[in-house]
Amino acid sequence: MSGKGLLVVLSGPSGAGKDTVLKSLMQNEPGVRLSVSATTRAPREGEEDGKDYFFLSCPRFKELVENGKMLEHAEYCGNFYGTPSEPIEAWQAEGCDVILEIEVQGGAQIKTKRPDCVSIFILPPSLEVLEKRLRRRGTDAEEAIQKRLAAAKSEIAQAMHYDYVVVNDDLESAVEQVAEILRTEKLKSIRNQDFIERML
Repeated sequence: MSGKGLLVVLSGPSGAGKDTVLKSLMQNEPGVRLSVSATTRAPREGEEDGKDYFFLSCPRFKELVENGKMLEHAEYCGNFYGTPSEPIEAWQAEGCDVILEIEVQGGAQIKTKRPDCVSIFILPPSLEVLEKRLRRRGTDAEEAIQKRLAAAKSEIAQAMHYDYVVVNDDLESAVEQVAEILRTEKLKSIRNQDFIERML
């Protein structure tokens, strides 16, 4: 790999298949890394520090925020969650493309701080298909499903603010579209002034 890696914001409603697309993409693209979030909540059984999350104390988390070391952060159910910038910058410097799987509010924060990022929104083929996927999971009560569907409509309305939209109707096609976006953006990035100056 040559040059600096991309910073990619990947969003989409619950049930759009983001996790499945990402898993398949990372199996086929060795230069792609998935960002690890930080949290102040306690680790759950089986979770590993640095793999599932960076588990931080509340003072340490706030210190990183105050020092501008978090690309985005939020409080949820009494705990803080955020995206540390240093691991991302290190991976990018190595030439790896770093993907942040994140909800639309966090994505907006990152796009403000890092306007160079590439943003991709994963859409389901339709709300009907999305509802079928959520029900097929068998993990949510009816009230929770309705909340997820309402949230999905709100999130989908933000898709127009993303650089790219990928409809996850066929998994293989969706994965290839995301991979092609990364290739296209990498080609753009090597045409910058620094690269040209190095060639002269």
